[in-house]
Amino acid sequence: MNEVGGVQGAGEVMIRVRGLTVGFGKTTVLEGLDLDVHRGDILGVVGGSGTGKSVLMRAIIGLLPHRAGTVEMFGQNVDSLAPADRRRMERRWGVLFQHGALFSSLTVKQNVQVPMREHLGMSGPLMNELAELKLAMVGLAPDAGEKFPNELSGGMIKRAGLARALALDPDIVFLDEPTSGLDPIGAADFDDLIAKLQQTLGLTVFMVTHDLDSLFSVCNRIAALGKKVILAAGDMQTVIAHDDPWIQAYFRGKRAHMVARAT
Repeated sequence: MNEVGGVQGAGEVMIRVRGLTVGFGKTTVLEGLDLDVHRGDILGVVGGSGTGKSVLMRAIIGLLPHRAGTVEMFGQNVDSLAPADRRRMERRWGVLFQHGALFSSLTVKQNVQVPMREHLGMSGPLMNELAELKLAMVGLAPDAGEKFPNELSGGMIKRAGLARALALDPDIVFLDEPTSGLDPIGAADFDDLIAKLQQTLGLTVFMVTHDLDSLFSVCNRIAALGKKVILAAGDMQTVIAHDDPWIQAYFRGKRAHMVARAT
């Protein structure tokens, strides 16, 4: 097992990855990777550019095939599930992609309703009411639901995408670079939102990020990805203590010191 030096949480394992190998053609991006995510974690997955952070997330949720290894969600091997069971499991997680991935031809409210239409047999009025509730949960004004994505700011797009990720009341939320492209104030507000939603809804959060502020302020566990595996996983002190050169440069460099002094 190559999740090195990790302080494992005491709670239920929500995601268990063992021996995961993912590649494209002759290129292997992840090889023999192990990782556990426990109930209630806000896990920040970090790594250098091109190390496969988003690839790992997409492989876990089944958007990318893996060549070897297993992914268990909620104690079940995802690959062994029948299609109907797989669809039921997919209702238990939500995903916020890096740039929101909203459908440009749909209003914000209609975007939030997409998972509802796919998985729930709800009436139109009930879907409208639920979508408005989800938008309010992420801090968007009621009139935002009637707008199209091209009428929104970058921060509003992120919040709309998060509202869609929460549409089915998931147990796990996957976030791919949620603060990318936001100014420092907007990024801090989004971090605060994630922390509040995690506490209020009891979410488990798997967050791919390069944002040091997010790691210091909201993540209770960190997994550092490099050399195709998880180099270190655990709380901040555990990961920083690892002697890998990239980890040392990332967490003990000049910018990291500035963040640490400010938190």
